[in-house]
Amino acid sequence: QVQLRESGGGLVQAGGSLRLSCAASGRILSINAMGWYRQAPGKQRELVCAITKDGTTNYADSVNGRFTISRDNAKTTVSLQMNSLKPEDTAVYYCNAVRYGINFWGQGTQVTVSS
Repeated sequence: QVQLRESGGGLVQAGGSLRLSCAASGRILSINAMGWYRQAPGKQRELVCAITKDGTTNYADSVNGRFTISRDNAKTTVSLQMNSLKPEDTAVYYCNAVRYGINFWGQGTQVTVSS
Protein backbone atom coordinates (compact mmCIF):
# COMPACT_ATOMS: atom_id res chain seq x y z
CA GLN A 1 0.00 0.00 0.00
CA VAL A 2 0.99 3.59 -0.57
CA GLN A 3 -0.19 6.35 1.72
CA LEU A 4 -0.35 9.91 0.44
CA ARG A 5 -0.55 12.94 2.70
CA GLU A 6 -1.38 16.29 1.16
CA SER A 7 -0.79 19.75 2.54
CA GLY A 8 -1.41 23.24 1.30
CA GLY A 9 -4.47 24.57 -0.44
CA GLY A 10 -6.83 27.22 0.79
CA LEU A 11 -8.43 30.42 -0.44
CA VAL A 12 -6.69 32.85 -2.74
CA GLN A 13 -7.70 35.72 -4.99
CA ALA A 14 -7.50 35.42 -8.75
CA GLY A 15 -3.97 36.01 -9.95
CA GLY A 16 -2.49 34.69 -6.74
CA SER A 17 -0.40 31.64 -6.00
CA LEU A 18 -0.63 28.52 -3.88
CA ARG A 19 1.61 25.55 -3.29
CA LEU A 20 0.47 21.99 -2.63
CA SER A 21 2.67 19.21 -1.34
CA CYS A 22 2.17 15.45 -1.18
CA ALA A 23 4.29 13.07 0.86
CA ALA A 24 4.25 9.39 0.00
CA SER A 25 4.91 6.64 2.52
CA GLY A 26 4.55 2.89 2.70
CA ARG A 27 5.55 0.83 -0.30
CA ILE A 28 7.09 3.73 -2.18
CA LEU A 29 9.55 1.66 -4.14
CA SER A 30 8.47 1.08 -7.70
CA ILE A 31 6.09 4.04 -7.78
CA ASN A 32 5.91 4.69 -11.50
CA ALA A 33 4.42 8.16 -11.40
CA MET A 34 2.96 10.75 -9.07
CA GLY A 35 0.74 13.64 -9.87
CA TRP A 36 -2.25 15.79 -9.12
CA TYR A 37 -5.85 15.53 -10.17
CA ARG A 38 -8.69 17.87 -9.41
CA GLN A 39 -12.45 17.66 -9.22
CA ALA A 40 -14.74 20.64 -9.36
CA PRO A 41 -18.38 20.43 -8.21
CA GLY A 42 -20.49 18.60 -10.77
CA LYS A 43 -17.49 17.68 -12.89
CA GLN A 44 -15.37 14.60 -13.36
CA ARG A 45 -11.96 14.25 -11.81
CA GLU A 46 -9.31 15.41 -14.25
CA LEU A 47 -5.56 15.17 -14.52
CA VAL A 48 -3.73 18.39 -13.69
CA CYS A 49 -0.14 17.23 -14.03
CA ALA A 50 2.10 14.27 -13.38
CA ILE A 51 5.74 13.33 -13.14
CA THR A 52 7.12 9.90 -13.94
CA LYS A 53 9.92 8.11 -12.13
CA ASP A 54 12.38 9.27 -14.80
CA GLY A 55 11.30 12.88 -14.37
CA THR A 56 9.08 13.29 -17.41
CA THR A 57 6.30 15.78 -16.73
CA ASN A 58 2.87 16.14 -18.25
CA TYR A 59 0.45 19.04 -17.85
CA ALA A 60 -3.16 19.64 -18.76
CA ASP A 61 -3.49 22.36 -21.38
CA SER A 62 -5.52 24.46 -18.98
CA VAL A 63 -2.64 24.77 -16.50
CA ASN A 64 0.40 24.57 -18.76
CA GLY A 65 2.64 27.56 -18.14
CA ARG A 66 0.97 28.41 -14.84
CA PHE A 67 1.50 25.28 -12.74
CA THR A 68 4.75 23.48 -12.06
CA ILE A 69 5.17 20.01 -10.57
CA SER A 70 8.39 19.14 -8.81
CA ARG A 71 9.78 16.27 -6.79
CA ASP A 72 12.36 15.93 -4.04
CA ASN A 73 15.52 13.92 -4.58
CA ALA A 74 14.21 11.01 -2.55
CA LYS A 75 11.22 10.91 -4.91
CA THR A 76 8.84 10.66 -1.99
CA THR A 77 7.36 14.14 -2.08
CA VAL A 78 5.85 16.00 -4.99
CA SER A 79 4.86 19.63 -4.94
CA LEU A 80 2.58 21.66 -7.15
CA GLN A 81 3.31 25.34 -7.51
CA MET A 82 0.22 27.10 -8.84
CA ASN A 83 0.62 30.63 -10.17
CA SER A 84 -1.75 33.02 -11.90
CA LEU A 85 -4.69 31.18 -10.40
CA LYS A 86 -8.10 31.58 -11.96
CA PRO A 87 -11.58 31.04 -10.51
CA GLU A 88 -11.93 28.02 -12.78
CA ASP A 89 -9.03 26.39 -10.92
CA THR A 90 -11.33 26.05 -7.91
CA ALA A 91 -11.61 22.35 -7.06
CA VAL A 92 -10.59 19.64 -4.66
CA TYR A 93 -7.05 18.64 -5.58
CA TYR A 94 -6.01 15.02 -5.10
CA CYS A 95 -2.52 13.62 -4.98
CA ASN A 96 -2.10 10.44 -7.00
CA ALA A 97 0.55 7.73 -7.16
CA VAL A 98 0.69 4.79 -9.53
CA ARG A 99 2.47 1.59 -8.54
CA TYR A 100 2.28 -1.52 -10.67
CA GLY A 101 -0.77 -0.13 -12.41
CA ILE A 102 -2.65 0.53 -9.18
CA ASN A 103 -3.78 4.04 -8.35
CA PHE A 104 -3.45 5.42 -4.83
CA TRP A 105 -5.10 8.65 -3.74
CA GLY A 106 -4.73 11.27 -1.07
CA GLN A 107 -7.70 12.59 0.85
CA GLY A 108 -7.91 15.75 -1.22
CA THR A 109 -7.36 19.40 -0.39
CA GLN A 110 -9.64 22.28 -1.31
CA VAL A 111 -8.38 25.10 -3.49
CA THR A 112 -10.71 28.06 -3.87
CA VAL A 113 -9.92 31.00 -6.14
CA SER A 114 -12.09 34.07 -5.70
CA SER A 115 -12.70 36.51 -8.51
